[in-house]
Amino acid sequence: MSDANSCLFYQSRTPRPFLDYGEGIYLFDETGKRYIDGSSGAMVSNIGHSNPRVLAKMKAQMDKATFGYRLHFRTHPSEDLAAKTVAMTPEGLDRVFFVSGGSEAVESAVKLARQYAVTQGQSSRHRVISRFPSYHGCTFGALDLTGYDPLREPFAPMLEGMPKVAAPATYLDRDDLSEEERGLKYAELLRDRILEEGPENVLAFLMEPVGGASTGALVAPDSYYGRVREICDEFGVLLIYDEVMTGAGRTGKFLAAEHWGITPDIVAMSKGFGAGYAPLGAIVASARLVEPVLDAGGFLHGFTYAGNPLACSAGLAVLEELEDQGLIGNAAKMGEVLMAGLRELMDRYPFIGDVRGKGLLTAFEFVSDRATLAPLPPSLDAHARLVELAYERGLIIYSRRTRGGTAGDHFLIAPPLIITEAQIGDIMAILRDALDAFAKEAGLPIAEAA
Repeated sequence: MSDANSCLFYQSRTPRPFLDYGEGIYLFDETGKRYIDGSSGAMVSNIGHSNPRVLAKMKAQMDKATFGYRLHFRTHPSEDLAAKTVAMTPEGLDRVFFVSGGSEAVESAVKLARQYAVTQGQSSRHRVISRFPSYHGCTFGALDLTGYDPLREPFAPMLEGMPKVAAPATYLDRDDLSEEERGLKYAELLRDRILEEGPENVLAFLMEPVGGASTGALVAPDSYYGRVREICDEFGVLLIYDEVMTGAGRTGKFLAAEHWGITPDIVAMSKGFGAGYAPLGAIVASARLVEPVLDAGGFLHGFTYAGNPLACSAGLAVLEELEDQGLIGNAAKMGEVLMAGLRELMDRYPFIGDVRGKGLLTAFEFVSDRATLAPLPPSLDAHARLVELAYERGLIIYSRRTRGGTAGDHFLIAPPLIITEAQIGDIMAILRDALDAFAKEAGLPIAEAA
């Protein structure tokens, strides 16, 4: 497991074994040890590993051509994937631009919004409001829209400093409001910030419909979503949904936006869209935005691998598997099973203060006191320690700091959409064992009778 002789570097020096192969929800290292991919990697492998139908379609495309530059050729995989994507998204989202990943998708969405505003004679619109906490990517433009202090602060002098509003973490609120009223309260923060910035200066509002890494599967009250749409319409502000993590069926709908009947102006997708078979992402937008930009001389933006035929053949096969295997429906059904299992863990472990999510994007959060939801002491390094304890036992989960990246601990459980009820039981058994070990190490209580 030592990486002392490796020439590679990533985020840390945490040692990891060599991956040998993947199959379904499982990954195997070179010693033969099996791991349940309880987070789909980084919430990517939506249809599981080594799907034979996807691999066969990629092989067929490899036998034809692996690259055709989009300015030189149209390709059937890119055209077919664009058409399939439009068919699976809400009416009014009818133009697709392909990228290679989530940060590229977010930046592409913002640049399309900006170029559209310019074509409408609204060149003063340049401010993009997002939420805190949030995560939208690691390139400079996407990072400026991200609300996660440890990732952003080292580069803050190099960023413009885009405005933020509070994410609707209503579970932390201590007031007499109903959840509906709380949702409206958080939505009105957006209206207040638009007025503060000057509506003529605000280009877009960027949000994750269900929170990702920075907020741990945070779901706002239902009232929030429609009011945000109304506020954006009131001021001519474009609504961009970052569905990089939530898209492609993860929450039990193809887009999480569908849960609330919302049609954003632009959607950013990646991760499960290509499901780990090839680097792939997309923005999906209305022709109302795209056509004026093309008429004005074209979209001043692009990437070398945009619309790569091999990546698009993989993406098309992934979407076909989602439909043919009924995986979006399975995400909704198994999501209920998973949430029930997490709530049982909450009964056993008093230091689990909240369980949340939608479909197969779920999370639980550690606290030191359920009454106040105060976080555990940072010295416990709980978000990292539980991940290691689970990994040792053959379960991969994903964690981050909850409160803006500087305090709190949440854990994402987001297995592939092919998962069964029995396999969720296996996840719960390993997770319970890891939580027992963590509780013993940290001197935290366990409700043995639960």
